[in-house]
Amino acid sequence: MKLKLYLLSWIFLLDPSYIFAQENPELTLDQLFEQLLEELDQDVDASEISERWSHYIKHPINLNTTDGDELQDLLFLSMLQIENLLAHRKESGDFISVQELQSIAGFDVRTVQNLLPFVTVSNTIHYRDFTLKNLVTKAEQEVMLRYGRLLHQAKGYQIRDTTRSRYLGDPNRYLIRYRFNYNNKIRLSINMDKDAGEPFFRDKQRYGFDFYSASLSIRDLGKVKQVVIGDFALQIGQGLTMWNGLSFGKGSMIESAARQGAGLRSYTSLNEANFLRGISGTIAIGRFELTPYISYRLIDGNVKVINDERAITTLAISGLHRTPTEQGYRKAIGQLVYGNNIMYSKNRLKIGGNFVATHLDGSKLLGKRPENKYDFEGNLLRNASVYYNYTFRNSYFFGELATSLDSGYAWLAGAITGISPHFSTVLLYRDYQKNYHSFFAQSMGETKGARNEKGLYTGLVYHPSRKVQWTTYVDIFKFPWLRYRVSEPSSGYDVLSQFSYIWYKRGHLSLRLRYRVKQENAESTNDAATGLAEVSKAQLRLEYRYKLSNVWSIRSRGEGTQYQKGLGDKQYGWMVYQDLFFSPDQSKMTTNLRIAYFHTDSYNTRIYAYENDVLYASSFPLYYQKGWRFYNNVRYRIGQGIDVWAKVSAFYYPGLASIGSGLDVIQGNLKSEIKLQLRFQF
Repeated sequence: MKLKLYLLSWIFLLDPSYIFAQENPELTLDQLFEQLLEELDQDVDASEISERWSHYIKHPINLNTTDGDELQDLLFLSMLQIENLLAHRKESGDFISVQELQSIAGFDVRTVQNLLPFVTVSNTIHYRDFTLKNLVTKAEQEVMLRYGRLLHQAKGYQIRDTTRSRYLGDPNRYLIRYRFNYNNKIRLSINMDKDAGEPFFRDKQRYGFDFYSASLSIRDLGKVKQVVIGDFALQIGQGLTMWNGLSFGKGSMIESAARQGAGLRSYTSLNEANFLRGISGTIAIGRFELTPYISYRLIDGNVKVINDERAITTLAISGLHRTPTEQGYRKAIGQLVYGNNIMYSKNRLKIGGNFVATHLDGSKLLGKRPENKYDFEGNLLRNASVYYNYTFRNSYFFGELATSLDSGYAWLAGAITGISPHFSTVLLYRDYQKNYHSFFAQSMGETKGARNEKGLYTGLVYHPSRKVQWTTYVDIFKFPWLRYRVSEPSSGYDVLSQFSYIWYKRGHLSLRLRYRVKQENAESTNDAATGLAEVSKAQLRLEYRYKLSNVWSIRSRGEGTQYQKGLGDKQYGWMVYQDLFFSPDQSKMTTNLRIAYFHTDSYNTRIYAYENDVLYASSFPLYYQKGWRFYNNVRYRIGQGIDVWAKVSAFYYPGLASIGSGLDVIQGNLKSEIKLQLRFQF
């Protein structure tokens, strides 16, 4: 213990950067969000992630008692880093300070900086006896109300002809969110959501909100580790047969190529697709864990009656029910899902198997296009898989083999290796057959669905010093069968390289280059002898973040992109923005704002950029054409347990007479939006 204290004291003496106060946790959340979600080229509901992080900021993970599962929940730690942390604790004893993290192999400055808001070394455990009185009076509860709308009337709201496609509701969006948490043992989650354009308390929505979701989770019932009733999610293996909720693949955090299956959890997201509704539980029997599950819910799609039989032509996953067509798709198909997951654990080895059957109350028909030849058809799909992960010294091995019974198979295998304290690598190979099918697959790959793809992904992270990091990956892939807009087997590759320099607790400078090549149908037969043309897209990004003081921070970014298809002309796009953050300690108010300018030649050179938003919301707006972007977020603490957020944002396109297309067309050159949010904690 004395030796440990002695070494720890030298850490502080030799690295004065640790004297800086810990960053505002909200800024850390925003930065982590962008790193994880940067490859999602659309607005997604990431509240399941932000809610989890907010929970661990309020209830930090105890480094001296965790078994690693909670650290997996954070998503930005690799399994090799988690195993190194647990091994360090076993060899050196309990942590004395969270600053010990920097002495663990694989924990660079950026990782430690990200992790600090979520962990503690406290030995105090605040568990209360379970009584009805404590359940009522000592539980943590939260109610959140959110309102948002576009401040302009889109075309879809102005159409009065009932024979035409139009928006049936108003442009307002409403959200009500309730959370109940007792000792982290009993949790209740309720969501109610209405999207812009959807009816509200009228027509087919006479019960109000378009989407209702609820889940009750109970933990630690003897051998029953957890039971979830209502909406739940399963994240199993590497995602070849069952993965609900968000998943992350290629990006600057290359270790995320290896999925970290969390097993059973409550589903708390606002995404209206890819979740289960019913009951599931995890039972521990020795070294085995069994997770049986059953679900039934109505999903969206287009159903026709052919020869007195229900035939499904389309499965819809947008969750939007604004127009008569979308309303006709709403809850049109019954989906029954049941299965069981079995996992065996011993030391650093985990081996599991999963079986899942999915029944539809109609027969799914093949599409009429040539690329649809090997799509799923019928009303019953059965999947089975085996998966593993194993940590041996400084290497983490993982993989999964899956089959859709009576059809194809898919498999992947990979390894993360810490070659030295400064150098680590990732290697992953995948082979998904064109006739493999799974309704819930979200594995690593260039495309969604884990089918019709083979690829080799290699990545590395190099730390020549504690403040310098170089990250790069190369992903080479091919598609053995046809795809949309690709009438022949095709191939491509994706390369990313990023250099980062970090001032601990002060700043971060990064330079990124990404180059992607795919093949699409050529616009003319002269473009390529095979009838395919290479489509290339290059992106260059420079970003600078700096903490000016304990109150002010800035973030600056410049990004450019180049697109070319075959022998066609090159197209360009670029964007610059400046962010300013005001976050004084112990202040009732925090705020941040952005001003951006962008200019793109076409939709092919569009740019997506993460935006700060109200709590539990995320935004990735599309920068396209030529114009300006502005937004301002404000948070104000009204009183104990009462907070309010407001966001105002706008796009300004000089010279345009209208913005958008189809039902979303807005007259004029200004598109602005507001969000208001109120939270009560008690």
